[in-house]
Amino acid sequence: MAEDPLGGAGDEFREMMRKFLAGEGDMDPSKLAGAAGLPTDPAMLARLMSQLQQAMNASGDGDGVDWRLAKEESGRIAATGAVASTPAELEALRQALHVAALWLDEATAITQLTAEPSLLTRADWARQTMPVWTQLAEPVALSIADALTGALDGQVPEEMKAMLGDATRVMRSLGGTLFSLQLGHVVGQLSAEVVSGGDIGIPLLPGRDEHDVQAALLPQNMAAFGQGLDIPSDQVQLYLAVRELAHARLFRHARWLRLHLISAITDYARGITIDMDRMESLAADLDPSNPESLREALTSGALIPPKSKAQLAALSRLETTLALIEGWVDVVTADATSRLPKADAVAETVRRRRAAGGPAESAFATLVGLELRPRRLREAAAFWRSVTDAVGSATRDELWAHPDLLPEATDIDDPARVIASLRSGPVDDEAFDQALTELLEGGGDRPVERAPGEEPEEPRGAERSEDDETDPPRPAAS
Repeated sequence: MAEDPLGGAGDEFREMMRKFLAGEGDMDPSKLAGAAGLPTDPAMLARLMSQLQQAMNASGDGDGVDWRLAKEESGRIAATGAVASTPAELEALRQALHVAALWLDEATAITQLTAEPSLLTRADWARQTMPVWTQLAEPVALSIADALTGALDGQVPEEMKAMLGDATRVMRSLGGTLFSLQLGHVVGQLSAEVVSGGDIGIPLLPGRDEHDVQAALLPQNMAAFGQGLDIPSDQVQLYLAVRELAHARLFRHARWLRLHLISAITDYARGITIDMDRMESLAADLDPSNPESLREALTSGALIPPKSKAQLAALSRLETTLALIEGWVDVVTADATSRLPKADAVAETVRRRRAAGGPAESAFATLVGLELRPRRLREAAAFWRSVTDAVGSATRDELWAHPDLLPEATDIDDPARVIASLRSGPVDDEAFDQALTELLEGGGDRPVERAPGEEPEEPRGAERSEDDETDPPRPAAS
């Protein structure tokens, strides 16, 4: 996993900035761009040097990162080489979305979206998703800025500090500028790869509020996805449309899920720190003029301290949730597209694309030190298939009603317990109240009658607060 958000050359950047600030020769802009993981074409170098100069001259009000640079850079890259879709192509996708919605009604009890799905250009996608990208990347950006501040500040001569004034502010501005530019570069590249709003596994396109989500397709990228496949384009469009609508429906139905998932990612990212002792040791052992050796050492995770127990636990929960989401989408999509002759072939293409890393891996591994690729996707899909076959789609989808009902990692390995709980059905309210009254009045000491060999079932879920929007099923009666 690549966990160095500066592209594996933070130490080279530190050495070059030390020489630059100390006046030891001219800075080579191409090496600086390469150290930051950015292209070295003349246009990029000119923008980079201009932004660095602005960062050094900035007033320094606040310690945040100027994400405006990321927005501008992503928009510029997304607009490069963009090809407008024809009216006929757009109409074909609208028809595919309409048919996909009807097919999904047969595969899930979760209702249709209230907002029409969007057909986005690459530039639209980059612009609309940038707020979420910056939210996810900011904790690591600040950690990098802190690390560069500590490493560089110790090497700036005292007389230079006096000339520069607040040297710490300058270091943070320079580091933040490079990180923002790199984020924009990655998101811009990503805009040419994703085919839909939920393509990377999390909802990047917010809806009307923080709990809502917008479904969207990128026509140009969908056309590129189908190139080279021996599959009719209309079948590819239908399959991808069903996947996107299934993903969006799930997040709209489980209104707690979007905030839960993004909060888990940002909480994990806040725990990432840069080991300053290791940074200094690495600087002493390696030649800064050899970017390849530096990149290899840094991308190995040498500067990232081992994950804490809390981080490992958070990572495990996050991976389980991601696998459950993707596994559910896979099963629902397979059921909804069963009448498509080439559905299995498109599904296999999607699986291979995901296994190869897909659009998410490089972005998240580079920016927040986290792979967003579910490791247990096949197991999660098998779990949802077992549940669907046993109790049907309507009962299956009740598990998304409340976070306390969501299956855990142990449930993925053994779906029988979940199936048994769902088969028992909800407890009748009147009978439950009567039993509770008898218990409180002392009449509940009678042994509970059970069938021979029947074991008490372990209650699932937890009590909900009065503020919860959804009402999860009561625990199964013994």
